Amino acid sequence: MEAILNGRISKSIIKSSALDIFAITAIYLVPILSHMFALPVYYIEPMRLMLILAIAHTTKKNAYLLALTLPIFSFIVSAHPVFLKTLLITGELLLNVWLFFFLSEKIKNKFGSMLLSVGLSKIAYYSLKFTLLSALLLEGSLISTPLAIQFVMMFLFSGYIFLSKK
Repeated sequence: MEAILNGRISKSIIKSSALDIFAITAIYLVPILSHMFALPVYYIEPMRLMLILAIAHTTKKNAYLLALTLPIFSFIVSAHPVFLKTLLITGELLLNVWLFFFLSEKIKNKFGSMLLSVGLSKIAYYSLKFTLLSALLLEGSLISTPLAIQFVMMFLFSGYIFLSKK
């Protein structure tokens, strides 16, 4: 806000803001599109997709901001997912961002870093979800998106990062 008031708007602020608006709009439209076309749009993991775009095209700070706010925004706007699952997804996305940047510094391979960060964050997510389901704090099934689709999406996201960060 200070930058705007002082007339110092950088390219990165404009880029991050545009992506954030796009991401929020996309997340807002996912339930509408799913119902309208009777397609399981959630299979493409729209929140993670927006996160991948943020990692590829904006700043680390912006990626963390989206990881933190997209699930909460979705909950506020559509009451979906339920609050406890919203917290789980938020934690998974934050872990995904942290792991990506941590691993990319350690192994210097963007494709591998993204593949591992998505995979490890999913393992953490499913472990916590299993615990919550077992404790009857959460209802539903452990895995709602087929694992084959999740693996395909992991490779697509990793490939996108590889191509964009080349």
